[in-house]
This record gives sequence, structure tokens and C-alpha cells, in this order.
Amino acid sequence: MKITSLPAFACLLFSIHAAHAGVVVGATRVIYDGEKKESSLRVENPDKTPYLIQSWVEATEGGAKKAPFVITPPLFRLDAEQKNILRIVQAGSLPQNQESLFWLDIKSIPYVAKAQNTLQVAIKTRIKLIYRPETLKSGPESETHSLTWHYAGNAVQVTNPTDYYMNFFSISVNGKELPDATLVAPHTTAQFKAVGGPSSGNVSWKLINDSGATGPEHTASMK
Repeated sequence: MKITSLPAFACLLFSIHAAHAGVVVGATRVIYDGEKKESSLRVENPDKTPYLIQSWVEATEGGAKKAPFVITPPLFRLDAEQKNILRIVQAGSLPQNQESLFWLDIKSIPYVAKAQNTLQVAIKTRIKLIYRPETLKSGPESETHSLTWHYAGNAVQVTNPTDYYMNFFSISVNGKELPDATLVAPHTTAQFKAVGGPSSGNVSWKLINDSGATGPEHTASMK
């Protein structure tokens, strides 16, 4: 009896590559430069097994909202020990005064001969796609000093007055690292659970840069 395909979802991030099974995605995030007509992402299959690759872009809100991007090719076969380039093209209007965040999904399904009784597992890789308008030149690292920090109950609150997404690698208060630091969107406030309760002192943080690597440490006083 043949077992039908089952979906399985995973997301492992590395500083340079994101990899699942035999398929390697050439980055952990894509920064779409608004000055250019398209962006690209390499997909490689170092395995001995062919894969069917399907790719699409989703809005972070989920639901039926359509993301204004088209990926070509959206569906293709990636043979053993081969690579291909996904081309991402903007297909709709986006704010030009701040960055916009989307999810880029890449699903890989290994090829299995029909005669074999095997389990096919589809692996879905999800990475950030950040649209950066051509009006923004400096990048988040140069603006992260503008973040303001204070306690809100038992949480650390960070306010981002900049036009950039601040993607945190880590946040520490008085040397204690917060367990759930993620990101803060442009012109918004985010809260992360405090460690040990409110206290005065200093906060330090590191960002994840455009290449997916960890940036330098920044420090500020809690207000």
C-alpha cells in the first residue's frame, strides 16, 4: 500500500545558509532593494535525489491578503546536484517611507518512484522578505541607537521611531538575556518578557544584519 504525502514544517536558521534535508536555501533573509527591478535567491540540491520546489510570498498577517510579489519559477524540478535561482519581482505598490515585511516560503518535495512504498515528506522553509524603499539608504544598524527602552509591568518595552525593522539577535538587561526577543516594526512598540522583574540599569542588544549575521553590541539606559 502506498502512503500518501504528508506535510512537515521546519525552520532552521544559520548565519549563512538555511538547510532542510537535501535542499539548501542561499540566505536566511532577502532584502528587496526598491531601487532594483527584482531580487534573487539561490536554491541548491546537493543530494542525489531530485526535488520538486514550490515558492511563494505571504503577508505576515496571514489570511487571504495577497503579497505584492511574484516568484519565478514558482514551481520547478531541481535535479540532483543542481542549483537554480528564484527571481522575486514586485507586483504591487508598497509604502515608500518605511520598510515592509513579508514571508518567503519554499517547499521542497523529494521525488520517489511510483513503485516504491515510501513516505514523502514535504519540507517548508520560511524566511523573511523585507522590502526596503529606495528612499532608505543607511540601514537599521546605523539607526538602532534611536530605540528607547523602559519597563512596562513585568515586560521590557522597546519603541522604534525609525523606518526600519529591527530584528534582534539578543537583548540583555543588566547582563540577563531575554528569552523571547524577536523584532520591532517601524514606528511601533514591542514588549518582551523581563527576566527577574523590573529594575533600573542598562540594556544591551545585537541586531541580525542584512546578511543574516550578528551585528555589534549596542547599549542604552532603561528609562
